[in-house]
Amino acid sequence: MPSSQLNSPRFQADSRLFKGIALFTPGGDLVYCIDPQKQTHWHLQLCLFLQELLGLAEPPHFLVPCFTATVDHWLDPRSQTLTSFAEIYPYVSRHQTLLNALFGSTDLNWQPAHRHSCDPLVIAAHRQQFPQLWQTHDLVARLQPAQPAVLPAPPQSHDMAEQGYVMRLFVSGSNSATERILTSLHHLLEHHLPQPYTLKVVDVRKHPELAEANQITATPTLIKLWPEPIRRIVGEIDDPVKLLQVIC
Repeated sequence: MPSSQLNSPRFQADSRLFKGIALFTPGGDLVYCIDPQKQTHWHLQLCLFLQELLGLAEPPHFLVPCFTATVDHWLDPRSQTLTSFAEIYPYVSRHQTLLNALFGSTDLNWQPAHRHSCDPLVIAAHRQQFPQLWQTHDLVARLQPAQPAVLPAPPQSHDMAEQGYVMRLFVSGSNSATERILTSLHHLLEHHLPQPYTLKVVDVRKHPELAEANQITATPTLIKLWPEPIRRIVGEIDDPVKLLQVIC
């Protein structure tokens, strides 16, 4: 689980009425869109966006809809109350905590989507053509609705310096405490960092080998890898002043 866009404008956390869509890769990377105007064709745009970011030969349309999640917030015309509907496919249901943080909603009731048969053999058949999608690039990228859905040139460099800030957040399990940390941290990074960033979220219960490799002795632990020097903060993720001192 990851971060926010490498070259994105800031997240509009105060928008109550919007439609959002997220597209994942088998490796766990994510591109998403939040649109208060509720325009269409996002699946196509997100596939093109993913092609641009990972330098794919063509858009990965085969990921749709099996690797998607959608959320819709609207005002009920009769009751004038805010109504929400969130739908997620089984392949990506484990990412609900991250989606709640990105879409600014902690009480979403994610409904499983089963309208489309997701054949794992069909998905796996694309692995040789799109190996980048099965790799982890520490990416959560936001597509702005105004961005044109055109075929871009492949990126010329993947140097860390071009990514702005690069961070890792180590947590233990997907629970309400983890969700609060993700929400507050995402808000802080979106509104106070002078450059774009990537934030990789690692569950130490699922990936103990990564916890050992990074010498994680307690959670939550935030590690800033770039720009150097490497710094880490343990157990004080809710202190925005200290966080910014460590990161910046």
